[in-house]
Amino acid sequence: MKNHCAIQSPLNYTGGKFRLLPQILPLLPKDIGTFVDLFCGGCNVGININCNMVIFNDINSKLINLLNTFKHQEKSEIISSIYKIIRDENLSLVSEHSYEFYKCNSSKGLAEYNKEQYLKLREKFNRATTYDFEYFITLYVLIIYAFNNQIRFNRKGEFNLPIGKRDFNNTIKNKLEKFIDKIHSTNCEFVSYDFDNFDIDHLTNQDFVYADPPYLICCAAYNENGGWTAQNEIALLSLLDELDKRQVRFALSNVLTNKGIDNIYIKKWLENNPHYKCNHLTFSYSNSNYQVKDRLSKTDEVLITNY
Repeated sequence: MKNHCAIQSPLNYTGGKFRLLPQILPLLPKDIGTFVDLFCGGCNVGININCNMVIFNDINSKLINLLNTFKHQEKSEIISSIYKIIRDENLSLVSEHSYEFYKCNSSKGLAEYNKEQYLKLREKFNRATTYDFEYFITLYVLIIYAFNNQIRFNRKGEFNLPIGKRDFNNTIKNKLEKFIDKIHSTNCEFVSYDFDNFDIDHLTNQDFVYADPPYLICCAAYNENGGWTAQNEIALLSLLDELDKRQVRFALSNVLTNKGIDNIYIKKWLENNPHYKCNHLTFSYSNSNYQVKDRLSKTDEVLITNY
């Protein structure tokens, strides 16, 4: 599958797999009953799988509730509500006006114009106690206007990203509309469990589990403050072993080496399970700001499968 045929997430997750889809998808089975996207994030992989059903899981319940909002509300209502919040909060909209209208330019971006309004909206969102349709649409507006269009909450559960350079432009709008159309036409559900609390008892050899966890040896927003530990890594590998014993097929995305650091846990796991296949991919992310651009630093991106 080429990228222009694939659905791209409207959420910009660090480490999102959209650019790796042409390498990942050919390695996945074609006869999948239920596809479990165990760490779904932006859903770039699960949304592009042909199967009977997709279960998107993520520990971030606010993310899952946002995705459920996209799933269960009409596209026209979602889009009109986004525009209403933008206009009510006096945020920029260069698709209707120009950069010059906001006394900005495309290279410098819109942060200077939007900063005050964005921070007020962020504060109002973080104070909210009613988690309704407007709450989650407001979350999406914050994501769009935030730094790198990303998602980050602090330990108190507050959205805490600073202002970004862009706004709700036509490219982002088109991504969102295509994504909504896809999930509306797909047999899928969005659930929020920690990976080791996800119920695997109902899975059979016709099903498939895709795991794209936080990378232990990388530093990214999802892995700050010990967000993913060695204990988590070991528990996930044990879960994958259990799936293998049950003859449930799986694939694990990860890196074996990053900037001179080896993932000793995965390397040892592969040594202990010689029937697992380690497929080496060409590492390429467009939305990663955690990388140090050092051509001498090797990143070994892999997809490990049990078939």
